[in-house]
Amino acid sequence: MSRHLVTLRNAVPGDVEFLRELWSDVIRRADRTDQDQDLHTVIGAACLTDDDRLVVAEYDGQPAGAVYLRATTVSPINLERVVQAVSPYVLPQFRRHGIGSALMDVAVTFAEERGIGHVGAAATAASRDSNRFFARLSMGPQAVLRVATTQAVRLKLGSRRGILTHTPFATLAGSKSSRHIDRVLAARRRRREAFTG
Repeated sequence: MSRHLVTLRNAVPGDVEFLRELWSDVIRRADRTDQDQDLHTVIGAACLTDDDRLVVAEYDGQPAGAVYLRATTVSPINLERVVQAVSPYVLPQFRRHGIGSALMDVAVTFAEERGIGHVGAAATAASRDSNRFFARLSMGPQAVLRVATTQAVRLKLGSRRGILTHTPFATLAGSKSSRHIDRVLAARRRRREAFTG
């Protein structure tokens, strides 16, 4: 089969079931009704601004893959513009037919149309094929996004809870651990002064 069988189009509400199947590993864990509502919201959001686009790739007339494109900044503190290619996925039975390349090509075109010099994409850490695909496109790792439940992080923080949740940031200098560090530094200064004096 050749790549000319791949066509690209904007997502429509009728794509919800396909997108739920395609992105089952990355959408919210919820019942089917909530997931469908989420995907309707995602499709609608992609139509609200020129900086977002949800593209569906079809192979020989069948939905085969999709990517959400967003023109944004690298991060809230790095204001360099980038196009994020969010979840560029292809169904397993359609892989190795140029669909992933077509999805990333539309991401590059989307960036070029806006004068944006960078394209970024994310793959789950466990997805060897996705990470290899992005590496072949000269896309190197820039950050590792780690996620845990709020409860798990709270449990790991354990004894620091009182300091972090009940003390304003401005008064952290007066916390027990800060006073200990202040005493250690003062002791070092006194030893240096005694040694040089």
